[in-house]
Amino acid sequence: MFILLLLGTTCALHCYLWFRLVRGTTAPRTAWRRLGTVLVSAGPALIAIVLIGGRNGLPFELVRILAWPAYLWLALVVYLTLALIAGEFVRPVLLRWLRRRDARRQVARRAPAAEPVTVGAAASGDTPAAAPAAPRPDGRDKSGPSDPSRRRFVARLVAGTATAVAAGTVGYGTYGVLRGPSVRRVTVPLAKLPRSAHGFRIALVSDIHLGAVLGRGFAEKVVATVNATQPDLIAVVGDLADGSVADLRSAAEPLAGLRARHGAYFVTGNHEYFSGAEEWTRYVQELGLRLLANERVELPAFDLAGVNDVTGEFYGDGPDFAAALGDRDPARASVLLAHQPIVIHEAVRHGVDLQLSGHTHGGQLWPVNHLAALVNPTVAGLDRYGDTYLYVTRGAGAWGPPTRVAAPSDVTVVELASTQA
Repeated sequence: MFILLLLGTTCALHCYLWFRLVRGTTAPRTAWRRLGTVLVSAGPALIAIVLIGGRNGLPFELVRILAWPAYLWLALVVYLTLALIAGEFVRPVLLRWLRRRDARRQVARRAPAAEPVTVGAAASGDTPAAAPAAPRPDGRDKSGPSDPSRRRFVARLVAGTATAVAAGTVGYGTYGVLRGPSVRRVTVPLAKLPRSAHGFRIALVSDIHLGAVLGRGFAEKVVATVNATQPDLIAVVGDLADGSVADLRSAAEPLAGLRARHGAYFVTGNHEYFSGAEEWTRYVQELGLRLLANERVELPAFDLAGVNDVTGEFYGDGPDFAAALGDRDPARASVLLAHQPIVIHEAVRHGVDLQLSGHTHGGQLWPVNHLAALVNPTVAGLDRYGDTYLYVTRGAGAWGPPTRVAAPSDVTVVELASTQA
């Protein structure tokens, strides 16, 4: 349903883009209009092939070839649309200014030059010829630019500016993703954490989204970033990959190099279920990550629990908070790994001290963050619900377009602080 909604919205936006970028800037029945129509029409088709064909047997190598132009075009559509909508407010102002400017020019051009009157002319009673009538104030004089030509000029100016702004935004946002995630640091005070564990560091990684665009090289950057923080524990909270293990085995292989004193742990995200959760959970364990599938492990200073993603409910493999958190010592501090922040209320009911999540990407493409806030209790950062802290990372990678705008990717080092220290 999400993909169908995305494609429907994309098609509607392309109709608007054609109207403003092609119809408004080119003359009818010209090669430029035909070329523009073909290019704009190809966009939704290419996106549909990648999104639907990739899930229905299209060869992965072909998907990899098509994914780059399809996803970058999808991101470009977002910012072209926003820039053109902003241009709707500028367009009438420019047209009005051009009409008035042209009217003034026509008046100045048709005004008669001041000529001296000779004595002979005055004696004979000759008078200068009457000046031609001034042009219409709306500038639609036949000797000046026509209104359609002005409209096309303004359309081209707005379209060119919108294209430059959109391309620059997408280019910079793509560079931000491909260079790898930055490191964010946050300190969370836990009343139950013993003094001996003060300063315990958890490297939180989510939403790497290895697939047709982000591959092995990107995974190596993520691993290098995580290891450079020298964490005590690594938590990978879902959405590792978009695709099957068969296609992405090599891309995910660098995760075997994750290093932490207390090891690396993994919980499923919604994209694991779209890509074959059983195969992926088996493979991450082969890579050396410990799977927390509705279970917990008692570390020396606190309990670390993990639950399956809520999407697993559609596959008979949903979260089980009782299995993960039941029968534990409530006097011990507890940290819960859960892909989606929406389960925070269950975490509160089970007395969790800190929940670590991802999933939202921080919105990934502004202004999508405002939409994400409608369905997630926290889009990014640290919040508190009752006695439970919730931290949501923006994630290390990107889904779909390898582009982020106003939502930079990150690996977060969560430092636990004992209030007893």
